[in-house]
Amino acid sequence: MIELPDIPAAERTPLVEQLLGLIEALAERTQLQAESIQQLRDEIAVVKGEKGKPRFKPSGMAQQDDRKRNGAGKLGGGGKRAGSRKRSKTAQLTIHDEQRIPPHEPLPPGSRLKGYRDFVVQDLKIAAQNIRYRLEVWQTPQGEWLRGELPSTLQGSHFGTGLRAYVLYQYHHCHVTQPLLRDQLLAWGIDVSVGQIDALLSGHNADFFAEKDALLDVGLEVSSAITVDDSGARHQGRNGDVTQIGNDLFSLVQQHRQQAPDQLSHAAAGR
Repeated sequence: MIELPDIPAAERTPLVEQLLGLIEALAERTQLQAESIQQLRDEIAVVKGEKGKPRFKPSGMAQQDDRKRNGAGKLGGGGKRAGSRKRSKTAQLTIHDEQRIPPHEPLPPGSRLKGYRDFVVQDLKIAAQNIRYRLEVWQTPQGEWLRGELPSTLQGSHFGTGLRAYVLYQYHHCHVTQPLLRDQLLAWGIDVSVGQIDALLSGHNADFFAEKDALLDVGLEVSSAITVDDSGARHQGRNGDVTQIGNDLFSLVQQHRQQAPDQLSHAAAGR
């Protein structure tokens, strides 16, 4: 089709309008003649035993766009795709701090507070928290000494449970190396040595292991349904399999190495 130039309304004289109409009519007639000629060529090719010009179906994208604009199709007349309603991203957040901010301009006498426009900001606070436990020492009239005791969760360590959990998570889950862990903690003001990092990763972890060992029993007790999935792979030239047990509330992964068919059967029976 011939694309006519955009002519301003001020230049559209009666003669120009007539010429434009004539051009459009001739262009339409030319298009119809081209289609008729192509149809005749296809029929001649079929008579000669040749293949005619392939016909391609028009794309449905334009029709889909029209449906979206008109609110038809799967949009249910509402103009939005089903399930596309946006949820409030901050409605379920726990608010840890709240600050009231008055206007910068001075309030004229007689002004009344009409409410608030809430604006929620998510942030992360990472800082060292050093705690000094002052264990009181008392002596009774009978000469007996009474002393305060550290919280049992510390297990006599100079590093708190939050720091220990963070180090374990970064090392085992995020695969952060010990040197990088130490550099990070030093930058945050935690005075820790290489040996202490290694001790945090290898010692005083009995509670974590006990919690891990109790996951399956507690999960089976409180869950109405669980799923089990197995997958196998070779590692260091030996067959192995992994069993995942869990649901939306918990997940437990068990690793086994296949050494012999009887051992594999015994391991499967014990799961």
